[in-house]
This record gives sequence, C-alpha cells and structure tokens, in this order.
Amino acid sequence: MNASSEFDVLILGGGINGAGVARDLALRSARAGAGLRIALVERDHFASAASSKNSHLIHGGLRYLKQLQVGLVREALRERATLLAIAPHLVRPQPFLMPMYGRFASLYYGAGLWAYDLLAGSRRIGWHHRLSRAEVRRLEPDLASEGLTSAAVFFDARVEAARLVLENIFDAARLGAVVRNYTCAESWTREGSLWRVAARDTLTGERFEIRARKLVDATGPWQPGLRRVRGSHLVFPRLTASGHAIACFEESGRIVFVIPFGENHSLVGTTDCDHEGGPGEVRITAGEVEYLMRQVKRLFQSRNARPVSAFSALRPLAAPASGPAAAATREHRIWNDSQGVLHIAGGKFTTYRRMSEEAADLVAAGIAPPLRGLHLTATTPIPEAPRESYARFERRLTDFLFISTRIGYERRWTRDALLPYADEMGARLGWNAETRQREIERALAFAALPE
Repeated sequence: MNASSEFDVLILGGGINGAGVARDLALRSARAGAGLRIALVERDHFASAASSKNSHLIHGGLRYLKQLQVGLVREALRERATLLAIAPHLVRPQPFLMPMYGRFASLYYGAGLWAYDLLAGSRRIGWHHRLSRAEVRRLEPDLASEGLTSAAVFFDARVEAARLVLENIFDAARLGAVVRNYTCAESWTREGSLWRVAARDTLTGERFEIRARKLVDATGPWQPGLRRVRGSHLVFPRLTASGHAIACFEESGRIVFVIPFGENHSLVGTTDCDHEGGPGEVRITAGEVEYLMRQVKRLFQSRNARPVSAFSALRPLAAPASGPAAAATREHRIWNDSQGVLHIAGGKFTTYRRMSEEAADLVAAGIAPPLRGLHLTATTPIPEAPRESYARFERRLTDFLFISTRIGYERRWTRDALLPYADEMGARLGWNAETRQREIERALAFAALPE
C-alpha cells in the first residue's frame, strides 16, 4: 500500500467487524471472479481492542433473554452454531454450571434455560440438565455452599477471540485483499467518484494517501455518536476444579462469568460502565476491580484468590445514552451516512458474521451489484493459520504477548522475565536497546492492575 494505492473498497478498522467484512467481500469476489480491489487498515494491531479484550465467548446471551431481547438471542444462537461449524479449531463447546441458591432461583432460572434451549432448536449443543446439591459439591468443592440447593448445566461456546479476528484477516489476504496494521486513516474527502484518505503509519510517522470508491467505517468506539460502554475482566489462577465455566446472576441481576482461560487460569467478568474518556484511554478502574473481586469472593468463599492481570475495552453501542449501561441493547445498526460512508455499530462478537454479511450486501449494492446476495461465509470454513502468519504482522512486544498468544495475561511480569521475548522480537525486527526497553515498559503496563 503506497501513495498510488487505489481500491474499490477501503475498510477502516481491523477488529472483528472489519475483518468479517473484508473476508466476506473477498470470498464473493473470488467466487464470482469479480476482481474486487479490497483493502483494510487498522491504527494499532489487528484485534487489539474489544475484539481481543472480551469474555471470549460465543453465546446466545442469557442476560439478553432475561431482558426479553428474544430476537437477539435467537440470532446469536444461530450464529453460535454456524461458528462452531466453520471454525471448530477456534470455537468449541463449553459446559456452564449455574448454581442455584434457593427454590425461587431454581424455578426462575430453570425456566429461562428451557427457553434458551428451545430458541436454539436443532442448533443446540445439548439440553441443559439439573445437578443435586451433592453433585455440585463433588464437581466444584470450593463453590459457596451456604443456601445452595442445586445447579443446572447448560451449554454455550468459548472462542480464541483474537485468533478468530486474525484468521478472518489472513483469509481475506489470501483471497487478494490488502491488509495493513499500524495505519491510521486520519481524514477523508470526496473527489468525484473517489474518496481520498489521508493515512499515516503510526509507528514510523510516514504519511500517504489511499483512494477508494467506497469507505466502510468499522472503527467501533472511534465513530462519533455511539454510546461507549466499558467492559473489564480479571484473570486469576484457576478458580474451578472442573472444566465447567460458572455463570451466576449477582445481587443486582447482572450475570457474572468465571471462564476457563488457557490451561491454568480463569477469566472473570464482566462490568458494564459508561466510559467518559476517549476511545484510546481505556483502563480497568479500582472500583471495577473491587466489584469483580467481590463476585469471586461471593462464589468461592474459601479461596483467597488474587488476580494476576486485567483488561478493559469499549463496546460501541448503537443505543441511547440514558438508562443503565447493562440494560442497553446490543442490537446492531448498519447504515450509509449522508456522504455515502458505510458505518457498522453495535451488535455482539457472536453475531459478527451475520453483521458482516449484511454490510457486504450494502457495499456490493453500490459498487458491484452482481455480488449482492452471494452469501458464502456461513458455509465456508475459516482456514487454520500457521504461526508464521501471526509473526508476519507483529510489530510490538504486546502483539505477541496479548494478541498472537495470551501468555501476557498469565502472570505478573518483571522486566527480566520479558527481556528474552524482547530480545527475540528485537532481533527479528531490528530493534536497538532503547526500543527493546521501551517495548518492555509498554508490555508491563498493558495488563497491569490499578495501584
């Protein structure tokens, strides 16, 4: 991508929505032999924001069912089945244990789980079933037992979220799309039939122009007019004894998850807080840490568990800025603005494929009508990418530690412990000693807990 670059479609944003649109359009173009020129740029590393800093679940959303958002849950359950089929190396069935404290909870949440299974229909992973108090104690002996009457086991799926984003992007590139990370689209103007986009390499400062017939804005919280809701998570040494995740509604009615995270850790989340700062200023707060710690203590009263790392990201919601953030709709919105830029907002990670399909239909309607309605992503598997594909796009130490892998979240790091990784990447990328130390400092701060 250089000063003479010209494309049919330029996608801004390398999170899950931008990645999904790029792959969808590239698949259509390749199947039809249309020769569509597609490009995608991302200001940081691909998947570096909410697309890697989420609950790492592909799920229908029990809490949305509780809010009577039945259509959203049905769509998400349908997409869950699709992703299990097209990316089984990244999306895997996950049993969840929902402890019941009291008879009312047993009846109320039991009815919700029946509805959840029925909405999934033939796409369900398995029927939920009940466990007695004694069975729960055998399965999870450290789970709080006071008031425990029974539990239910139901099924959803977990995902290696950053890898799903990256492998959509790698497949789009394999099919001919041009993809570039650490590239910021700073402004754009219309000139005749083309957009002229002023772009900057965010690592070197190099400036250049990209021209395109159609712009797709998938920059998430960087888009104006959206409600920015912060979701934060804590990573702990493994809390559960079994391979089950835990799902439990807390005192205010929000659902809290304790999810297996790698072999030896648990992910606990999430929060829902309106974010007052800029989209690039997202950190877990002391109050959020306190809230999540309180939920862990409530569930595992006998454990003195301490988190090893944390992460936060923004959900850009196409929802009014009034009312509790947790109750704001996760319905998506895709539209062309008055200048003809296509925007993608709202939605859930789980429904990215369907949102990308809808966005690609709107793009094709304007610049390649024969491709509209050519829907391929629901039945075309996402190829598994080799390690060298990930290394090709790594530019910072955090790219390896937190995106290509998740080892950055698995311990409290020291400078000495990070030095071998910085030396290895530095040798490959030509870093001097000062750059290596700067990358180490940045990595230390990336997942740090508040002081």
